[in-house]
Amino acid sequence: MSRVRSTTSRTPLASAKFDMLVTAVLTVATAGECFVDITDDCRSFLDEAGAGSGMLTLFCRHTSASLTIQENADPSVLVDLTTALRRLAPEDGGWVHDTEGPDDMPAHIRSMMTSTSVQVPVLGGGPLLGTWQAIYLIEHRRRPHRREVALQFAGSRN
Repeated sequence: MSRVRSTTSRTPLASAKFDMLVTAVLTVATAGECFVDITDDCRSFLDEAGAGSGMLTLFCRHTSASLTIQENADPSVLVDLTTALRRLAPEDGGWVHDTEGPDDMPAHIRSMMTSTSVQVPVLGGGPLLGTWQAIYLIEHRRRPHRREVALQFAGSRN
């Protein structure tokens, strides 16, 4: 394989003095297995916090739900992601743990394969997400739940 050198560039450095740490807990009512876009809730949190530059951390306080950053333009992406998660951890996988029903253990596995936390850089008070990116809570269970996501901004004031 030949080595190819790609052209790169970057923006000027942006620095911020850490002078604030703001935390809140977002409660999300889910309708069963789904992806819930919480990007606007994150933007509202940053705005209310008076965030300038720093880091936004999100942490899902559950073992059968998770977080991800994914495409927000074409809804079929979320359909395909749901299909992939179902294939990777099917309900009829012969799981031993089924205390809360047949979707419980697959939900735990799906959560383990995705993530319970994500971090997003913040600049100018807003998350540095790509054009087609959104932050999603993924509900892995079939029935509705109330999920909690801890939001924390660390950085400078706006």
